[in-house]
Amino acid sequence: MTCTSSAFLSCVMADEKQIISIDAMGGDKAPGAVLGGMNQFLFQYGEDVAFFRVFGDEKVLRGMMMKYPRVARNCEIIHAPDAIKGTDKVRDIIRHAQNTSMYMAIKDVREGNSTAVISAGNTGVLMALAKLALKTVDGISRPAITTMLPSGGGDSRVVMLDLGANVQCDAENLFDFALLGTVYAEVIGHMPHPKLGILNIGEEDTKGNETLQRLNKLLAENKSKLPYEYIGFVEGTDISAGNVQVVVTDGFTGNIVLKTVEGTAKLIKRVLMDNLKKSFLAIIGAFFLVHVFKRLKNKIDPRSYAGAMFLGLRGFAIKTHGNSDALAFSNAIRSALDLTKSDVYHKISKSVKKLAPIKKKLLESENNE
Repeated sequence: MTCTSSAFLSCVMADEKQIISIDAMGGDKAPGAVLGGMNQFLFQYGEDVAFFRVFGDEKVLRGMMMKYPRVARNCEIIHAPDAIKGTDKVRDIIRHAQNTSMYMAIKDVREGNSTAVISAGNTGVLMALAKLALKTVDGISRPAITTMLPSGGGDSRVVMLDLGANVQCDAENLFDFALLGTVYAEVIGHMPHPKLGILNIGEEDTKGNETLQRLNKLLAENKSKLPYEYIGFVEGTDISAGNVQVVVTDGFTGNIVLKTVEGTAKLIKRVLMDNLKKSFLAIIGAFFLVHVFKRLKNKIDPRSYAGAMFLGLRGFAIKTHGNSDALAFSNAIRSALDLTKSDVYHKISKSVKKLAPIKKKLLESENNE
């Protein structure tokens, strides 16, 4: 069962308590923001929703639990003597990660003790360790990081991937990202038969590199067989305009777009605040528009889409920002619970089988180059 935003509380209360694995030492503000986020989630949705297995320095965590009795009642602390730093390199840490809070939390999912893992730690190391421990879904070349960004009017969102896991991608990787993103959009975003586009420097078929043109040609020729509506190449402006529901790109470009969206949201907030301070009439006007400003804040606040999913693994792994505060981490927990109650992986497996003949054509065309 998948929970809509409006029915989230009744949905989670109707099902059994979910066990979530937490990397308490990952992130710039850990473990304070992590425990604060757990506390905020339990306060908002109740203590019957989730139980946490918390990995980190036991002495530090037990000392902080006095501040969060609600969390203390709903968690188990598992001592992890080591922590991964934001500056650590994958090649340097991966062989010595077995006693880190991040790896132990991921392994907890693999062993079936918890249903999902959440970490605000080093993205590259988290992806490498998650791939190592959880493995990739059969038929998927690489997992990707995805989330829903603000788009169009109202509560509209757009699914975008990859957001940083794969800097360089070939046509097969992008083909798989399209599959993963559209399943995610349907199951989690409630977007039936979503519109999918490939991010490019222009909408014309002749734009972009050979990899993008080859993939575009294949998808255009097989439109009727795809489980989504392929609309071709899209540009950056289409993302915020609401013209597309799933955007596929490589991790290098996707991460830049993500940071640009977040930076623009902060810019809008600063401009509004600066202008309100300069005019008494503006302050009076803002009083009557308080609900409008609140909706705008909720729409563009990066913390509202803090949980980014590592999609394509045989287990649920959620990455939240390294500088996440309590609100961002609370929203990541909510994302994790929504995922654990979905049938997203069953649908991914079905789509892999359905699209296997088309993917075979793509691989054959690449081998003939």
